[in-house]
Amino acid sequence: MLQEVVYCGVCTFPPEYCEFTGKLKRCKVWLKENHSDLYEKLYGDEEVGDKEVSGVAKNLADSSIGEEREEKLEKDLKRLQTKQENREQRELAKKLSSKVVIKREARTKRKFIVAISGLEVFEVDMKKLAKTFASKFATGCSVSKNAEKKDEVVIQGDVLEEVQKHIKGMLEEKGLKDVKMEIIDSAKKKKQPEGAEGAPATNGKK
Repeated sequence: MLQEVVYCGVCTFPPEYCEFTGKLKRCKVWLKENHSDLYEKLYGDEEVGDKEVSGVAKNLADSSIGEEREEKLEKDLKRLQTKQENREQRELAKKLSSKVVIKREARTKRKFIVAISGLEVFEVDMKKLAKTFASKFATGCSVSKNAEKKDEVVIQGDVLEEVQKHIKGMLEEKGLKDVKMEIIDSAKKKKQPEGAEGAPATNGKK
């Protein structure tokens, strides 16, 4: 035997779910007027009596304040949702337009450091990242301020390629696959200009 399913004429949900729609009072009025038996079953034991429900019905019949207020609330909610979506889009655009800088520097002949900056935009915990690198490479690693007064992770050791790979994978896990990454390798030997000390002379006399 098929059982007839009742749907509320106000929120269009089954009456059992009206309380989750934010229109409960209007839903109760509609249910009492159209399905009094179901109304008694759902709300008969509540403290809200017939008198209050009848009063609400009268107020709604005499004016449209209740409906207008609900429409205003719905519009405000949509406006907030749109504002939140726009904010998230701006934040994503800011992240994609930013870049991570990974720099390798030589400190002595055979000692290097690798510094990573620009990660604060991507909500990366720099101290946690420093601990990860210290454990991963079994070396000294710390967080300090660079020349631009921004946090950077400084790793002791020649680990440029490994760091680059780790940062790329970490950002991809956050759904950021197109982040710009600038590699600065100041530890590379610069080509000596002609005529410099140690370079062969081309025009000089013996």
